[in-house]
Amino acid sequence: MFVNGTIQAQIITLKVLPYACFTIKMTEQKSRICILGGGFGGLYTALRLVQLDWEESQKPEIILIDQNDRFLFSPLLYELLTREMESWEIAPTYQDLLQDTGIRFYKATVSGIDTDQKRVELLNGPEISYDRLVLAMGGETPLDMVPGAISYAYAFRTLDDAYALEEQLRILEESDKDKIRIAIVGGGYSGVELACKLSDRLGERGRFRLVEMADGILRNSPEFNREAAKKALEERGVFVDLETKVESLTADNISLEYKGTVDEIPVDLVIWTVGTRVSPLVNNLPLKHNQQGKITTTPTLQLVDNPHIFALGDLAETFDAEGKQVPTTAQAAFQQADYAGWNIWASLTNRPLLPFRYQHLGEFMSLGVDNATLTGLGMKMEGTLGFVVRRAAYLYRLPTLEHKLKVGFNWLSRPIIEALS
Repeated sequence: MFVNGTIQAQIITLKVLPYACFTIKMTEQKSRICILGGGFGGLYTALRLVQLDWEESQKPEIILIDQNDRFLFSPLLYELLTREMESWEIAPTYQDLLQDTGIRFYKATVSGIDTDQKRVELLNGPEISYDRLVLAMGGETPLDMVPGAISYAYAFRTLDDAYALEEQLRILEESDKDKIRIAIVGGGYSGVELACKLSDRLGERGRFRLVEMADGILRNSPEFNREAAKKALEERGVFVDLETKVESLTADNISLEYKGTVDEIPVDLVIWTVGTRVSPLVNNLPLKHNQQGKITTTPTLQLVDNPHIFALGDLAETFDAEGKQVPTTAQAAFQQADYAGWNIWASLTNRPLLPFRYQHLGEFMSLGVDNATLTGLGMKMEGTLGFVVRRAAYLYRLPTLEHKLKVGFNWLSRPIIEALS
């Protein structure tokens, strides 16, 4: 039979006479897997699917869609601001990464998803039908939490965010300001790492304050990391405002509320690292969401009422095989991609699916230039050794062997080139 102008795969038995029948074999139509979002969840799911053992008749068409043309290895985004790394190292193009994989890439913005008709709508582009859909579009930083944040605060999540922040830093560095005053909102990993990295960049010229609503920084982190972070912040003279709420922002002031008292603090730059919110597109889908708007999944990473759709990363609420909530971290998305790829393959080849089992492999934290901590897998380290181990671990997790080799060679050769220049 013909479906949408193509021949659908099946075997049809036609009874022509009461005592005779014959069979017509038709060409098989490939299944199509559509992956929305090219971050850790989306890109690594696509690459995992290519590695699996497909029979030639079952091999699917894989389409990856992202609004950017580059993948971002986000844990190393801080290194752009200190010029320890270059953009191509942490943000290779999808064209380079997907070369010779058979994965089709579309640089496009998703404008809608029809879950009933199994179609993805692209802004100023075609509709794409799918047999399996992967939602891995990540989250966004909400800048509308306090008055003035949209206009005057800088987020730090994407490559464009890093470029915008770099440009503002350059303007401030080239100005005649004696001191550059920077407020960083959020005392989690991102806030602490930014404070240390930027302090090392600006040196004595920088004046930093870290604003946190809770009574301590890194509240969900191991004690070793918290103590190392406190030490690093103290050594750099970063002032930490605990139990403090941001009331509003202006072009040159941040209003902070502490125990009922509001103070206006002059600033030159505000960086906002608090919160993650799913996109309006995801939030408006007719799917089961939690109170934060995240899509609810089963332990196999499938949607509760739509088993042909998989969701992972920042936009998904997932409990693993042991009933533990999966954190929305790059490490978790990296592991989810492996399971998502396997379970999509299993669902298309009539094999049993596997419930996700999250393994906490430790935590890295960068505390300035050439300095990092590691806790996990029975190890605790900081300083230069932590920095080396962190670099090696992230090199291993880069998406393709070719890119790993390019980056690894560059890291090894850079000190030699700098010494000779």
